[in-house]
Amino acid sequence: MMQQFAASETEQVEQRIRPYVDQVLMYEDPHRQEAARKTVPVDKLEEKALIALAREGNFKPTKNEQDHAFLLQLLFWFKQSFRWVNAPPCDSCNNETVSQGMGVANPSESLYRASRIELYRCKLCSNVTRFPRYNDPMKLLETRKGRCGEWANCFTLYCRAFGYESRLILDFTDHVWTECFSSYLGRWMHLDPCEGIFDNPLLYEKGWNKKLNYVIAIAKDGVYDVTKRYTKKWHDVLSRRVLTTESTLAAIIFNIRGECRKNTTPEMLLNLDKRDRSEAEELERSLSSKDDASISLPGRQSGDREWRISRSEFVSDDQYASNSSCPLRRCVDEHVTKIYNAFFPVVCELVEKSLDKSRAIELLETFKMILVNLKNSPFKTRRTTINAVSNGARLFIEMLPHFAQLLNALSLKRESSVKGTTEICLASDPVKTSVALPVVFHALDDLIYNINICGKLTKESLSWPLLKLNRICSGIVLASGEELPFGIVTSTFDGTRMSKWKEPNGATGCWIIYKLIDNQKHELVAYELMSANDAPEADPMDWVVEGSDDGGSTWHILDKQISQTFDTRFQRKTFEVKSPTLLANAFRFRFLVVRDAKATSQLQIGSIDLYARKSG
Repeated sequence: MMQQFAASETEQVEQRIRPYVDQVLMYEDPHRQEAARKTVPVDKLEEKALIALAREGNFKPTKNEQDHAFLLQLLFWFKQSFRWVNAPPCDSCNNETVSQGMGVANPSESLYRASRIELYRCKLCSNVTRFPRYNDPMKLLETRKGRCGEWANCFTLYCRAFGYESRLILDFTDHVWTECFSSYLGRWMHLDPCEGIFDNPLLYEKGWNKKLNYVIAIAKDGVYDVTKRYTKKWHDVLSRRVLTTESTLAAIIFNIRGECRKNTTPEMLLNLDKRDRSEAEELERSLSSKDDASISLPGRQSGDREWRISRSEFVSDDQYASNSSCPLRRCVDEHVTKIYNAFFPVVCELVEKSLDKSRAIELLETFKMILVNLKNSPFKTRRTTINAVSNGARLFIEMLPHFAQLLNALSLKRESSVKGTTEICLASDPVKTSVALPVVFHALDDLIYNINICGKLTKESLSWPLLKLNRICSGIVLASGEELPFGIVTSTFDGTRMSKWKEPNGATGCWIIYKLIDNQKHELVAYELMSANDAPEADPMDWVVEGSDDGGSTWHILDKQISQTFDTRFQRKTFEVKSPTLLANAFRFRFLVVRDAKATSQLQIGSIDLYARKSG
């Protein structure tokens, strides 16, 4: 009886793992890989990867750094391009449906390994909609929908299609995700396509409150027990690992791994064994390493709220915001200041020519359209021809000398073609242009807005905020907290609307400190805050601005604002500093409360710009 019981234990565990062994072999199919690559906007992801590196100050990345950055962009793109399905909409009238149990796969569904067919009845027309749970990632490239099984299945194919060593990760408590080996990090990295989160293996235990037991990695070259990567509570996890003994599990994994490697060359076997030993040592080290309690991890985001609550994987914003911190970060934003300063000769010439507002705006809109055309060309060879048909284009060509500083700030130059036309093209590193273009688009929008409201273009109008001169840049930033990966503190100084700083626990008090480098000191004469893209309840309402002339040991109040409100998203509000003169090498914003602290625990800001008095 004991032998029969042990045999049934072994069979139960193997039945959970073996289907995935066949599954991962599909990722090696060249036809599936080619089909996957064809659906990816490779050039755009390469550009985004290089921009992400450049924003960290890395304009000359190694191949390993580029590959790592591209993998992250592939993850973010996949998160946006795949759709989560709770209950599919009615395929007849597109209304909501409710579950009606399971059906039997038809031949076309079986062709793509749909082992389960869920049935849903429409609440309105009673039509029954089928939801096949396809296991062939080739079909998922077409449907682009499902739950975590489909998400991880399809995403792992994408990873293999771009040459990353990849594994499908099976969590016996009902979740699936991906791991890729990062040559940049020198180790396996956790990637959850459903959540768009990477390299945060404690997400499930710490963020979702999952009670893990077995976490198994399945790859073409074997099966691995990687549970220790995903827990800091090994003894608790061990108490839940009751399907079989640890020695039996190890034997199952060893046998399956041997089968997977039976046709592997001796040299490759040596390399795999070496990597296995290295990973085993890493997993033991991770268990003994101290858990960073300051790192805040979110509850589950994929799936509707009721479903997440039913699985005990829902964490409220208040719980999530209880712990948060961020490291010291360097602002790579000198290009933002150069762009702002470069508008000065343009606007001065508009005033000198006594152009009315409509003519000035036409010129700036023409310049914007030229840049849009440039942006839409391949980023490594960007070039566009100016069509001098409209009045705005003719005026732009006439004023091109006054745009020279601005083109230089964008790493662009003017060229004349053999046909006599004027062209704008790259002057140097294409990544510098890619980083700068979003900034100039948003700066143009702000300038056009300010020209519209300034009455008349005169010499008296050549002042801040129409001209944003002497913006402080390249400082070191520290904050009370930030949200990874899209709400980091330097996002508020990057000159674009696409990013923001989010403080998870900042609704009733938080701070951000900006320190100058190279022994600089500036007198702050003005600053701007811009509201973020959403969540007006998280806008700052009350705050204090302070300066320090000793690096932050003592602080002096420079400005205080109470009951400020942002009426729209991406709205800039400008504030002049009227306090006594202080040459400071550090500035601090203390945000006291958000617009509606009862509705949110967070604070978020789209941008902060600091302006210094002109020296001399």
